[in-house]
Amino acid sequence: MKITLIHGQNHKGSTYHVARMTAEKIGGEIEEFFFPDALSEACVGCYACVDRGREFCPHHGRVEPILRSMLSSDVIIIGSPTYVMEMTGQLKILFDHLFTAWLSHRPEEAMFSKTAVVVSTAAGAGMKRVTKSLAKQMFYLGIPKVYMMPEKVAAKSWDGVKRKDQISAKADRIARKIVSKNGKARPGLKLRFMFLMMRGMQKGNDWALLDKKHWEDRKWLEKGRPWKQVK
Repeated sequence: MKITLIHGQNHKGSTYHVARMTAEKIGGEIEEFFFPDALSEACVGCYACVDRGREFCPHHGRVEPILRSMLSSDVIIIGSPTYVMEMTGQLKILFDHLFTAWLSHRPEEAMFSKTAVVVSTAAGAGMKRVTKSLAKQMFYLGIPKVYMMPEKVAAKSWDGVKRKDQISAKADRIARKIVSKNGKARPGLKLRFMFLMMRGMQKGNDWALLDKKHWEDRKWLEKGRPWKQVK
């Protein structure tokens, strides 16, 4: 299996260790990105990606390798420490750049068979909110199965964490489930329903013509469905 491992920070604290541990337990080839090193330029709202294509984004050269890795992987693991009850601003920049791959725009067939793991740690509170926010991003990218690992570490660094054994056991359980299905998943009713809602919207789309063409080319406005097309 191939794993894309995205760190919402560039230091190797508790979130890094939990995410990396989970990836290693799953096993396989790991391609790793650290933020803001991988991408630090904020979306400028120019709409070039909407009107002309993602390759016309002024930051395409930095975004494209990350998206390419996500599309070619079996499992996507994303970790963010909890900063003011939310994901890091550095990681949010990535999702701002990926919005054209959302269900409401130009979703990618490859996403509809993947599994994701989202990780967040906090010394106190907020990690559940962060993992829910990360899971929402995965859902709207079309990923059908997301495991959440919100972990209260009650420490400033990984060395001071006393719950390492419990966290490792949870990572073991998740890894076994993912490996047993070779990283594959199938969309459930919620994801299929949302896709059909977006399909209805695209039928009447007269403002984002590139989006509509994306759906037309894949026969999604007819009987085609991404979970039937993905291999």
